Order: sequence, then C-alpha cells, then structure tokens
Amino acid sequence: MIILPDASDIVDVVAGEPGPKSDITLFREYRSEFDAKQRFKGDKAYIGEDLITTQIKKPRNRELTTEQKEQNKIFSSKRIFVEHRIRSVKIFRVVQERFRLNPHKYEQVILTICGLVRLRIRALILPLEISAISSG
Repeated sequence: MIILPDASDIVDVVAGEPGPKSDITLFREYRSEFDAKQRFKGDKAYIGEDLITTQIKKPRNRELTTEQKEQNKIFSSKRIFVEHRIRSVKIFRVVQERFRLNPHKYEQVILTICGLVRLRIRALILPLEISAISSG
C-alpha cells in the first residue's frame, strides 16, 4: 500500500499478486510507474533502497548514538499514521488470512475494502443524488 504521509488517503494498492512476495520486490517491480524523483518513507524492510527513507538500523554488536535514536524517534512519529492506516485495512480479516473465495476476486475484494476505509476516513466523498436530498 502507498499512503499519503499524513495518512489522509490511500494512494495505491497492489493486490492479487500470486505467491509470497516481499514488499521490496513489489516496490522494485512497480517503481517505474512513479516519477523518478518521487521519494518514499518505509519501514526497515526497505533499507538500502535509494528512493526510500528508512530508520537507521542498529549496527551489529554496537548501539545507536543518542542522535540516531532521536532521528529514529522523529521518523517513527511521522510514520505511525501510515501504520494506523494499514491497521484499518487489516481489521478486515480477509487481508491477513487465507483467501477462501475465487482467487480472481481477491483484487476486487481488497480494493473494495480500501474503498470502505477511504469512505470511513472521509477521503472518498460520494456525490449525493438530488432525489435523496429531496426525500430526506
């Protein structure tokens, strides 16, 4: 999922990829669809990717400096909203458990769930019909 930094909307979703694939592999496959200068923020799974800013990883057998810990804390405080948005999609258990319906319908189901989440956070505004206004 690609989410706006303040988690005000879901920008893009990759759903329906067969088999297990890591997030970084999916990102590398779809990166050409974004502007070459577009920057992203990601979790530690994206460490080493040039377009993605991540937290500073603790070196082996050493500790992070106080400054590095403070930078990680600031980074986490900005990313927590994104994690909350991902959680709001995962509340629908179909995202995190085995999909038992027709596999061809998986993408439709995931996109529907994202639409419901967008509606709930008021990122998706549906137009009111005139007949609904006059009858209410």
